[in-house]
Amino acid sequence: MKTSKLHDIRIVWFRQDLRLADNPALAAACEAGGKVVPLYILDDDTAGSWQPGGAGRWWLHHSLQALGRDLKKRGAALCLRRGEAAAILPDLAAETGATAVYWNRCYEPFAIARDKELKAELKERGLTVESFNGSLLSEPWEIKTGQGGPYKVFTPFWKALLAAPEPAAPLPAPKKVDGFAGQASDELDAWALPPTKPDWAGGLRETWQPGEAGAASGLGSFLDEAAANYKNKRDNPSIRGTSRLSPHLHWGEISPRQVWHTVKHAIARDGLSESAGLSYLRQLAWRDFSHVLLYHWPEFPETSWKPEYDSFPWRDDEKAYTAWCRGRTGYPIVDAGMRELWHTGWMHNRVRMITASFLIKHLLIPWQRGEAWFWDTLVDADLANNAAGWQWVAGSGADASPYFRIFNPITQGEKFDPKGDYIRRWVPEIADLPDAYLNKPWEAPPDVLESAGITLGETYPKPMVDHKAARERALAGYETIKKTA
Repeated sequence: MKTSKLHDIRIVWFRQDLRLADNPALAAACEAGGKVVPLYILDDDTAGSWQPGGAGRWWLHHSLQALGRDLKKRGAALCLRRGEAAAILPDLAAETGATAVYWNRCYEPFAIARDKELKAELKERGLTVESFNGSLLSEPWEIKTGQGGPYKVFTPFWKALLAAPEPAAPLPAPKKVDGFAGQASDELDAWALPPTKPDWAGGLRETWQPGEAGAASGLGSFLDEAAANYKNKRDNPSIRGTSRLSPHLHWGEISPRQVWHTVKHAIARDGLSESAGLSYLRQLAWRDFSHVLLYHWPEFPETSWKPEYDSFPWRDDEKAYTAWCRGRTGYPIVDAGMRELWHTGWMHNRVRMITASFLIKHLLIPWQRGEAWFWDTLVDADLANNAAGWQWVAGSGADASPYFRIFNPITQGEKFDPKGDYIRRWVPEIADLPDAYLNKPWEAPPDVLESAGITLGETYPKPMVDHKAARERALAGYETIKKTA
C-alpha cells in the first residue's frame, strides 16, 4: 500500500539517463504517487572543462527532444533549466512545492561532490532525496578484490563480475507519468546546442538517431546482423561488426542492464553462441571497470595513473597535433580514423587505438591532448571510458598496454582493413592505389602514383614521421622513465 500523499510533487532529475525504461529514479517517483516534475539541468558551470563537447552537445539536443516527446505521450512535460544545479534544484523545489527529489547517480568527481552537497541541503530543507544506480552493471564500490579494495586489472574484475549475482532485471517504462504543469521551462532551441555557424553536423545527422527508440533499434540490429560474428569481426572497421551503442549508453538512452539481459536472452533462447555473447558483454564490463578507476582515482582523466609517465620527454608540436586532428598525417589508416571521427562523431574502437598510439608514440604528444580532442568530437565522449582508453594506449594507466607496444600503422591497416574499403571510403584521394601500396603510398612507383592521380605532398601528404625512426625515439623516451618507476 502506498503511504505517500497523492498530491505530493516529486522532481525527477534526469542526467545521463535520458530514457523512460529501466530508469530507477523515474520508476520510484511514479510508484510513490503524486505529481512528477521531469527536470533536466544544463550545468556547464559545475562540469567546467568537462562540460559536453561540440559533438556531445549536438547529441544532447536531439536526445532531449526525444525524451520530451516520450514524456509528453505519457502525460508530463520535460522542464529545462540552465545553470548551476546546486542553485536551480532547491529553487525549483521551492517554486513547485516539491516534497521529494529522485536522481540516478553520476560518477564524475565534480558530479559526486555536487550531488553530495545537494542531497544534504535538500534533506535539511525537509525533502526526501533518493539516488539510484541507473548507469552501470554494478556500483564502482561493489566488486572488490580479496583484500577488499578496487580491482586494478581488468580480467580479474571481469571474472568477479561474472561470478557475482546477475544484474537486476530491467524495469519497464511507466505507462503514465502524472506530470505537474505549474513550472516554467527554458526552450531547448534557446540553448543553441547544435552547431550553426558553420553547421558541421551533417555527418552526425546522417549517421545517428539519438533517443531511446534509436538505442533500442541499434541493439536489435546488432543482435540480428552482427552479434553472431562479433568476436571475429569486431576489429574490422569497414563493416558494421560492432553495436555502436556507446553514445546511447553514455547518454543513458539504454541501460547496461537492458543490454546485458537482452544479450543473455539471445544466448539462452535465440541461438547466439555464449562465446560471441560474452565477448560483447565483456565490453560492458570494461565500461564498468573504467568507472571503478574514475571513482577510486578521481584525477584519472587529467594525470597519469602511473606518475612516472609525467616525466616522459613529451613534445610540444602544435603543427603535428593539428595534422593529426585533421587526418593529414600521411598514414592512411590514421587519417581515415580521424576523418571518420570528424564526419560521424564516432570512430571504430580498433582505429581509436591506432590513432591514439600514433599521437602518443609516433608524435610524442601527451595523451591528454588526444583525450581533449576526442572529448570535443566524440558523440560518446565519456569521462571514464575516454580517460581509460587513452591511458591504456599510453601505458600510463591501470592494466595498461605495455609501453613498448607501438602500433605500426602500416601493418595495422593491412591486417584490419585487408581490402582497403575503410581507407578508400575516408581517404578518397588515394582510393585508386593498388592494395599493395594503399597503406604506404610513398613506396608506390611514380607511374603508379600518376595513374592514381596522386602527387605526394600536394594531393595527399607525405608521412609526417618515419615509422621505424619514430618507434626507436619512443622507446628511448620510455627508457628514461623506467629509471623513475
